[in-house]
Amino acid sequence: MVFLIQKSQNKESLALQLKLNELVASHEFASNRLVNVETMTEDELKVIRKYYSSLSALTKNEESLQQSHSIDEARDNHERKKYIEDSLAGSLKKK
Repeated sequence: MVFLIQKSQNKESLALQLKLNELVASHEFASNRLVNVETMTEDELKVIRKYYSSLSALTKNEESLQQSHSIDEARDNHERKKYIEDSLAGSLKKK
């Protein structure tokens, strides 16, 4: 009986993983790094967790809480804003 329950749970887990993979793969702004994330090692998962911690830190000052970013998009936005701020600060110092 235990084996039947475990087999059923494994099938449901696999189906859920496939559905999540499809959602990640189909979303334009989602990071494809997460497709098949369940096959990664624990160390690889820790690296991805660090990326999401970085994403959280980069987006804390965003105006909209509903705005969504991939890790790469958030980093690009942050670097673009930093470049603009640095450019403005540099031009103010020259005056």
